[in-house]
Amino acid sequence: MPDRGSSSHPDTSHGFGRALVAVYAVFALAAAARSIVQLVTEVESDTVVPYTLSAFAGVVYVVATFALARNHRRLAAVTIGIELVGVLSVGLLSLVDPDLFPDQTVWSDFGMGYVFIPLVLPFVGLWWLRHSRIDAPRRPAEA
Repeated sequence: MPDRGSSSHPDTSHGFGRALVAVYAVFALAAAARSIVQLVTEVESDTVVPYTLSAFAGVVYVVATFALARNHRRLAAVTIGIELVGVLSVGLLSLVDPDLFPDQTVWSDFGMGYVFIPLVLPFVGLWWLRHSRIDAPRRPAEA
């Protein structure tokens, strides 16, 4: 059963968490739809990797959106962690060797084509998971 929030520690689907879910939903739709269109209509041998990475990013955003909306904290943390690794590694690779990414992906150039939101979003998501967590009850100190 997912962790549920309280008034002092809101769960991930309320307040600021709702806005975060909305942003993730927009990126899920944008990344998934763009990659599907590209894979169906524009795929060539040198664009398979970027388009597949965009599809993978779309799946990550879909799962993160679901996990945040339903307050599945572990799943959200894992998918947001994958997102962070993805945007940092693809971003770095796309700057070091631009030939690897002849076409833009959500994560290439650290999300420059998306106003760097893909770079900032996982940090905000992880911050929100930490900020909104419910601390386990502490045992009294033994004498």
